[in-house]
Amino acid sequence: MNLSLKEGEFLVRLAREAIEYFFKNKEIMPLPEEYPEIFNQKRGVFVTLNSYPNQQLRGCIGYPLAYEPLIKGVISSALSAAFADPRFEPLNTVELDKVTVEVTVLSPMIQLDASRPYTEQIKVGRDGLYVVCGASSGLLLPQVPVEWGWDEEAFLANVCHKAGLPYTCYKDSSCTFYRFTGQIFEEETPNGRVIEKKIEEVL
Repeated sequence: MNLSLKEGEFLVRLAREAIEYFFKNKEIMPLPEEYPEIFNQKRGVFVTLNSYPNQQLRGCIGYPLAYEPLIKGVISSALSAAFADPRFEPLNTVELDKVTVEVTVLSPMIQLDASRPYTEQIKVGRDGLYVVCGASSGLLLPQVPVEWGWDEEAFLANVCHKAGLPYTCYKDSSCTFYRFTGQIFEEETPNGRVIEKKIEEVL
């Protein structure tokens, strides 16, 4: 079920507020007293922080699967993106006003059919990818292949790489692949207007 722009804006504001609250109180913020009922649905979600204005990745963590209600997932993902992404140093208070917040709400996962070429089952500009192979897993959001200019085969190879697997893992029958879509809401500027970002507009 798609979210409205107003609901998406609520989630983006919530993600930023969760980070601000942690800076001030050194603990996880409580749930808001009032929020849309739809946020009690269990959904996969990712929070991405990008530096502004050069739009360099500053942190991105989330839940591929629907483990918990969306409202809780946004708060925990925001804190993880800010303070626990192993690729980056934890965010500091000065940086908070120099990053934009992006929330991607995921659809349910659809397993790809291993008996057919995966390139025929996915579409760049529509799908994200999730791979599970033994104890390894990796996910790339739908906007990523568009940003990098990948075709479907390159997309498959790079989700393998994201999982720490060989680029050719999509040819390994022991690996399971899933596709999903995502609804993306982001700040245009730090703490600024929130828009819904259409993937085809990501250049």
